[in-house]
Amino acid sequence: MHQNPTDIIESLLTSNHRLTRMAAQSTGSTVSAAVWSSLSILNTDGPRRNGELARAARISQPGMTKLLANLVEDEWVYRIADVDDSRAWLIAITDEGRAALSDWRTQLAVATRAIFGDLSETEWTALDRAAAILAVRLADTAVAA
Repeated sequence: MHQNPTDIIESLLTSNHRLTRMAAQSTGSTVSAAVWSSLSILNTDGPRRNGELARAARISQPGMTKLLANLVEDEWVYRIADVDDSRAWLIAITDEGRAALSDWRTQLAVATRAIFGDLSETEWTALDRAAAILAVRLADTAVAA
């Protein structure tokens, strides 16, 4: 018997959140989740204003301002003039920021490898198919600002 689609989506969201949290904790990294969330948003959705990025990352605007100061200093993001409003700035991810995000995602994958080490070929195929479905469904979906 098939589950209710809402229950399936809820299970995916809950499991994904738990898996990501477990992986992040096991890496021992002290970089905040807000950093990785912000870089991920900029990487997938493109440059954003500070307030838009704060809303998308679900942190306060003052918190985002402080976080961005550190990210600029680390050269993971940079500010560019907003062509629609000369008083405003857009925040964009740098190549260094993309590399750091990619490295972080690899660390998460390595950290969770043991959880999946005994999966059968059929189970890997199912996970691969689920990941492909999610990627297609989310490909053109920007995080709402």
